[in-house]
Amino acid sequence: MGSARRGATDRAVVEMNESNGKSHGEDPRDAAIEWWLRRKNRAPTSAEQTKFESWLAADAGNRAAFDDISNMCGHLIDMDPARSNGLSGGRTRQSWRLPAAALVAASIAFAVFFDDLSLFLRSDYRAGTGETKRITLEDGSRVELDSRSAIAVRYSAGERRLALLAGEAWFEVAPDRSRPFVVEAAGGSTTALGTAFDVAVVDAQARVTVTQHRVSVASGGRKVIVDEGQQSAYATNGAAQPAEPANVERATAWRRGRLMFEDRPLGEVIEALGRYHRGFVYFPNPALRARRVTGIFGADDPLSALEEVEASLGLHAVNLTNYLILIYE
Repeated sequence: MGSARRGATDRAVVEMNESNGKSHGEDPRDAAIEWWLRRKNRAPTSAEQTKFESWLAADAGNRAAFDDISNMCGHLIDMDPARSNGLSGGRTRQSWRLPAAALVAASIAFAVFFDDLSLFLRSDYRAGTGETKRITLEDGSRVELDSRSAIAVRYSAGERRLALLAGEAWFEVAPDRSRPFVVEAAGGSTTALGTAFDVAVVDAQARVTVTQHRVSVASGGRKVIVDEGQQSAYATNGAAQPAEPANVERATAWRRGRLMFEDRPLGEVIEALGRYHRGFVYFPNPALRARRVTGIFGADDPLSALEEVEASLGLHAVNLTNYLILIYE
């Protein structure tokens, strides 16, 4: 996810106070972002270096914030193809004259591009960022793909097998007793024993929700039967959890252009919102991903949804580039 929100530029949403080297905001991460961008854009003057060192020494939190931002941005810039494809030193040095924010954005765009390319090459059907797609398969079964979701179809004479490669999909299965309908996801499989069900891969976990009849979910050496109105889940290659009652309306809200969460981890919510907007959200403090979120959001405006989440949890966001948002307390 990422966008120039709240009038932010690619440099940062904070403005340094030249007289004292501190940001107008209170959080040291804002100032750390500005210092990092300044020092990567050009070599600091003697006066700027003195101010920078004074700012670092003023508070231990300043040093920690600057180290967080430097480590994160340094890793992203290391992903830049211009620094890893054997170009001459002259061209490499020239790339460093580009604004640091542009390099970070290019690195993220590069990584996202190859992730999307890999998905494209492995899939038979996929929905792009911000779109959903409806598909009718050769046997008459119907599939609805959520945004940034993809499936591969592996039909044979004796079995109708598909793989959910990414995201979420709803399946309405055409009856055919001689050819079981099986959906692979996250190392497990779901076999239709009736009509319709939803499969989602979120935050390294697969979730199966049955909207009509029943399915059999198998993973990690365990098989469970999930009836209509129930749900099962499993971590990647982990054992399938026992079926339990599900809020079907919430689980399938994406089919109606809504995203509904009840006491879900912030990391899971960010991943779901991220399917509707290209980019990356970074947490300098990974523990924030465990914060719990409850709410209903429009899938057509993920950035507004993110702002609502920030406000409700007392968090803050900074747009480092058009492709990168930092979230912190």
